[in-house]
Amino acid sequence: MTSFLRLGAPQDLDAVVDTLVAAFDDYPWTRYVIPEDDYTSRLHELQHLYLKHALNHGIVAVSEHGEGVVALLPPDASEPGEATLERIITLYGDRIDRLAGVDQRPVDPDDWSLETLGVHPDHQGKGLGGALIEFGLDAAGRQGARAVRLETSEERNVSLYQRYGFRVTDRSQRPGGPPVWTMRTVLDTTGAGNETRSA
Repeated sequence: MTSFLRLGAPQDLDAVVDTLVAAFDDYPWTRYVIPEDDYTSRLHELQHLYLKHALNHGIVAVSEHGEGVVALLPPDASEPGEATLERIITLYGDRIDRLAGVDQRPVDPDDWSLETLGVHPDHQGKGLGGALIEFGLDAAGRQGARAVRLETSEERNVSLYQRYGFRVTDRSQRPGGPPVWTMRTVLDTTGAGNETRSA
């Protein structure tokens, strides 16, 4: 499979948000924290809000036709604005308390965060996810990142990230919720990649 990867732009939002909604339809964590009532529409709006924030404050990389996307934030990224935060709270509804305590484990304050990685189900298993990880890590390294952390609640993702240098630093589970693996990688910043790549 060959797919052209590049940095994302505002005009990519609609296509890649649709990809994220398809990719995260049955994702354990989103199913746990987003109410079942209007789940798909809530997930769509949340992904749009989060990805727009990443476009403005971090790195978003996309494939040629929006089949895949990865987003990373630097440690000094600002929080979403008040109106956006209020909307996020509304979308989580009576499950907002399930987010309480998330990300309270000690982390290096200089770590970047891999916020999301999604590949449309029709394009999974072809290497696109790995290519997006590499592209995102390269782009973050060029912006000064020395280490990147992430969380996943899908066990199969653990081995994927391990292939690209991530190591499990913690595993936790909230009552009634899915397990969550925290992972981290230290970047090799001796080389520099390109802004575009074919995978």
